[in-house]
Amino acid sequence: MLIDSHVNLHAHQYDDDRDAVIDRARAAGIGLMVTISDKVSSFEAVHALAMAHDDIWCTVGTHPHEAKENPELTAKSLADLATRPKVIGIGETGLDFHYDLSPRDVQASVFRAHIAAARQTGLPLVVHTREADEVMAQILEEEHAAGPFKILMHCYTSGPELAARAAALGAWFSVSGIATFKAADSVRAIIADMPADRLIVETDCPYLAPMPMRGRRNEPAYLPHILDKLAQIRGWTRSEAESRTEDAFFALFDQIPRP
Repeated sequence: MLIDSHVNLHAHQYDDDRDAVIDRARAAGIGLMVTISDKVSSFEAVHALAMAHDDIWCTVGTHPHEAKENPELTAKSLADLATRPKVIGIGETGLDFHYDLSPRDVQASVFRAHIAAARQTGLPLVVHTREADEVMAQILEEEHAAGPFKILMHCYTSGPELAARAAALGAWFSVSGIATFKAADSVRAIIADMPADRLIVETDCPYLAPMPMRGRRNEPAYLPHILDKLAQIRGWTRSEAESRTEDAFFALFDQIPRP
């Protein structure tokens, strides 16, 4: 089974052809998708998509760009929403010090609320991190010491030190279309060293279309290009890459019944 672990199907880029995008994903062999909540205020739309399709599941959370929308966000409010059917993760959350679209202290506070919700619910935490390696590592280590929780470092493009520190906490890592970009040698080098049993794949669509689709709107049907690149980086066959990433996905998102 091909699994796209991170899609943004509620995004406005799909407003004209969302059903066709989903149909193309299925035709390309994508058997399961996780559509991601970018902010609590859009969760209803995200959840509705999951409820409308047997092969789509969802998360609840607020991206660091949107942390300013609800700086007082609590773990309880996230955990309450996570009790709904087909919610299988907390996030996307984290730190983004590249754009700084929300104040850094607000990002950190909201991130910690998500961690508490992940710990409380037992659901995996979907983490976004950009140009915040040291602060991210410190928060993850502090919070993990206070009580364990499952971590997914989504679309990982940060440095090797953060990767090693997250891996030491048992983190999973997802590989995106960035791994196919010509200038992404450093990303590929880190992927080559990630834990083999904790690697999954994603498109992060509509963003980051892989080669040879780069420059287009991304969609789940392009996931095979990413899986093929992962297989090449790790020296796996295509079948082995499918099997390994499927096993890793269901070990992480263990609330989803495995077919």
